[in-house]
Amino acid sequence: MSYAPPGHATPKADAPAEQQGRLSVALISPKGPLYRHRGGIFGQSLRYMPLTLPTLAALVPEELDIAVTCYDEGIQDVDTDLDVDLVGMTVITGTATRAYALAARFRARGIPVVLGGPHVTLAPEDAAPHADAIVVGYAERSWPQLLHDFVAGRMAPRYDQASDLDLAESPLPDRTVLPRWRYLTPHVFEATRGCIHTCDFCVVPSAWGRKPLQKPPEAIVEDLKRMKTRKAIFVDLNIIADRHYARRLFIALKPLGIQWYGLATTLLADDLPLLDLAAESGCRGLLMGLESISPVSLKASHKGFNRPEDYATVVERLHERRIALQGCFVFGLDQDEPDVFEKTARFAVEAGIDLPRFAIVTPFPGTPLFKRLEREGRLLHRHWEQYDGQHVVFQPARMSVEALQKGTEAAWKQAYSWSGIARRLRRTAAPWHVAALTNLGYRRYAHNLHRFYTCDWLFEAPSPWRLLHREPAGSDAADKEQA
Repeated sequence: MSYAPPGHATPKADAPAEQQGRLSVALISPKGPLYRHRGGIFGQSLRYMPLTLPTLAALVPEELDIAVTCYDEGIQDVDTDLDVDLVGMTVITGTATRAYALAARFRARGIPVVLGGPHVTLAPEDAAPHADAIVVGYAERSWPQLLHDFVAGRMAPRYDQASDLDLAESPLPDRTVLPRWRYLTPHVFEATRGCIHTCDFCVVPSAWGRKPLQKPPEAIVEDLKRMKTRKAIFVDLNIIADRHYARRLFIALKPLGIQWYGLATTLLADDLPLLDLAAESGCRGLLMGLESISPVSLKASHKGFNRPEDYATVVERLHERRIALQGCFVFGLDQDEPDVFEKTARFAVEAGIDLPRFAIVTPFPGTPLFKRLEREGRLLHRHWEQYDGQHVVFQPARMSVEALQKGTEAAWKQAYSWSGIARRLRRTAAPWHVAALTNLGYRRYAHNLHRFYTCDWLFEAPSPWRLLHREPAGSDAADKEQA
């Protein structure tokens, strides 16, 4: 008996109720029409290897005879004529439109489609009509169960995250499923998931709750050693969410002698022993969501623990420990006036932020911000491909849509003017040549925003510190990148 839920895709005629031969599964990370494998802001691809596809591949049960092929549209297009038994896609809001179009093509050919990822978790009712099954929440247990059910011909329409999920059960990512030479670095790691805070525009508490999930520090060390890593990127959304765990992790990293880059909140600068330990463990760059220079705006966004009057001290304390800062600001908060762009860009320069970044606040579905703006009738549309942090998708409270769009572009240009770059370079904690190159790259970005809009900034936390992760000259990966 083959799997054919009412109203869903009809599987291939030869799909068995029980596995009789090797099954083929395609895992896809789609990109919307604005985002597919561009050259990047530095004139070449600076995308680092994502962890989602390697993790899903590693979760495939060994007892099932399944061949997995992974496709990252950040580096290549997907052939919609793939001959596979099942397609799985990981979806963020900015790529939902592309994912739904791909799903329609595959389902029209009788290939069942599974959708998961942040957008599906935030808006399952939006994704469900486009899939034969959806995976809501983290998939460490639900993805293997889905595959067992699919092989048995009883795949359910929805799989939810296990309430007692423990990341200690998670296998190490199988990075062999992606071509490492197509990425700037494969040395990407994840120690924790989640965040304890409740910022109203953030997807994390709405999608996954406030309880941090953690991998054992020894598992992270094992993965780093296995990869022979010298420079690592941690994509944890807040690596200090649990300070006790952060201390354990930093202590475990110290003997490795690596350099690492990650994300944290400004609260790290208030905990000097933990900050010292981060520096001693090899931390050389952090992305922090500063968000606004207005205490009123921060309080209204439930991020009142950020204190703009202390931002300069945060920069100073990081720099004293040779830690560079990528400081991220958002525009379009309800308290923002038309002068916020010039004031914020000027502050970023004066404070000596190594790499300031500016985004338009985005009401991702499922967040308190989205629900409030929907109640107030201020959402302009649901063209998900524009929910990317660089397009205005709602009516601002104290300025026009055009003013918000143009003001954000003006802030980029002001912060990355020649004088702005020069002033910040004089104080940078990064190696000077790296700081200069990344600033020049962002200057190019600032003057070509219409070409380089990207939806990766939130969910994959990209950082210009990636420039520090080139393979040593003469290595196989370096040779392939230069070819």
